[in-house]
Amino acid sequence: MNHRVVNGAVAVLAGMALNFLGDWALGVKIEVFQGIYTFTFPWMLDVFLVPFMVGLLVAKIFGKHAKWLACLPPLFVRFLSYLYLYYSSDQSHDFFFNFHLHYWGLCVILAVESANFGAILGEVLVGVYRAKSETKAEPEPTTNAAES
Repeated sequence: MNHRVVNGAVAVLAGMALNFLGDWALGVKIEVFQGIYTFTFPWMLDVFLVPFMVGLLVAKIFGKHAKWLACLPPLFVRFLSYLYLYYSSDQSHDFFFNFHLHYWGLCVILAVESANFGAILGEVLVGVYRAKSETKAEPEPTTNAAES
């Protein structure tokens, strides 16, 4: 298998694991909308900081062009979280009353763009955009003034 494909798969799976871990650690269900009480500090961390860190991780693993690949982990995690809430037997919330498709779409777009920004910064930190150093074929001879 192609080395680049394996690195991409590992980067996406590692990003998804980090995103799931961030969701679990913060205890936020982004997909459940409860009015203005939804927008708490942990919610902001889960929508902006966690995907940003995912983007950094994907860029560290994948390297060049990670800004495109970093969009996948938050997208997959948000979709899997949606499926879990839809099919779970947890009835602590009325899913259809609290869930708005336009709200979910906005959250997905925010998470994906945050991961993209993280991957762009990660590519810069990894050194993807460094200019290749120009090497001369033959160094110039140095003359010492004392020898002349």
